[in-house]
Amino acid sequence: MSASLPQNAQTVTWADPARGARFARWIAAIAPDQAIDPSTLRLASADASFRRYFRVDRTDAPGSRIVMDAPPDKEDCRPFVRVAALLHEAGVRAPEVLAWDEAQGFMLLTDLGEQTLLTALDPAQPTAALPYFKDAAATLLSWQRASRPGVLPAYDAALLQRELQLFPDWYLTRHKGLALDEATRSLLAQTFARIVERNLAAPSVFVHRDFMPRNLMLPREGFDPADPARRLGVLDFQDAVYGPVTYDIACLMRDAFLTWEEDMVLDVTIRYWEQARKTGLLDFEGWSEDFGAFYRAVDWMALQRHLKVAGIFARLTLRDGKPQYLADAPRFLLYIRNTAARYRELTPLLRLIDRIEGWEAASGFAFGRV
Repeated sequence: MSASLPQNAQTVTWADPARGARFARWIAAIAPDQAIDPSTLRLASADASFRRYFRVDRTDAPGSRIVMDAPPDKEDCRPFVRVAALLHEAGVRAPEVLAWDEAQGFMLLTDLGEQTLLTALDPAQPTAALPYFKDAAATLLSWQRASRPGVLPAYDAALLQRELQLFPDWYLTRHKGLALDEATRSLLAQTFARIVERNLAAPSVFVHRDFMPRNLMLPREGFDPADPARRLGVLDFQDAVYGPVTYDIACLMRDAFLTWEEDMVLDVTIRYWEQARKTGLLDFEGWSEDFGAFYRAVDWMALQRHLKVAGIFARLTLRDGKPQYLADAPRFLLYIRNTAARYRELTPLLRLIDRIEGWEAASGFAFGRV
């Protein structure tokens, strides 16, 4: 078989021609057994990492497969394969690994569809979005109920702290151009220590770490939560860890790319809480009886994530040349500010954010602080 890339794949380009040639040989070799047509190869998507995804048509049935290109010197595919298997064991609809060249970083996967949940949502129409979020919460609970220690890396203090440090290192220093004095560094260190302590107190489960509508897929056959084959699918799970039960529900409802009104956030979080407490996942410090206690813990977990993501989005722009991510940074800064305004021990962080973003005039309007 020819090792050249197909003629109609002009959108698939290779910065390294030698890697492109190796890819062509690999896909040609697996095509007969996997019933795919390499001449239909086209770019499907790229993410915030060094991975790329292609789509290729099947020859044995309607539909397509997904091909992952993950340079092994930049991406380790082993966590992806391991977590995909865990998700399947938990009954979650996730890609199945059909073929994998570990040494070269090429992988063939089942295709969950072309439309993310994000594209189907309108923040102005929460009622229409609710069935999707109910299914997302049910999917999350299936994943969490399958949790067991010692399988995934621990979301420990060191990792939480490294993530938080992205905020001063990339957002404040490099994006905002601030020279942080010793007082500001001390303020952040004390705040981060408190955030880490609060979050590590929570019970641990399997954590996706990016469980949001952009990584949830609508089935081609139409969404039907009563049919396992037509429920939401889950992508971008390779960074999964074992950590706070509050993380993924915070991620789902405080999205990186769209914002819901507080009543919608509460509605879905309460629905999740009702189901999670029945399974015993929330048997901790009265969380099963007190939604308020659980919701405060979700707040603190969301705060850690928002500080981290603000730093990541700055890094993606400044280091990786992906400025589209930083356009959503204001959403995260407002998340951070609104959370800090609710808790007295976060007052120093609130004042810092207000000063950095020029929001000092708003700092007197903090309601419901606890």
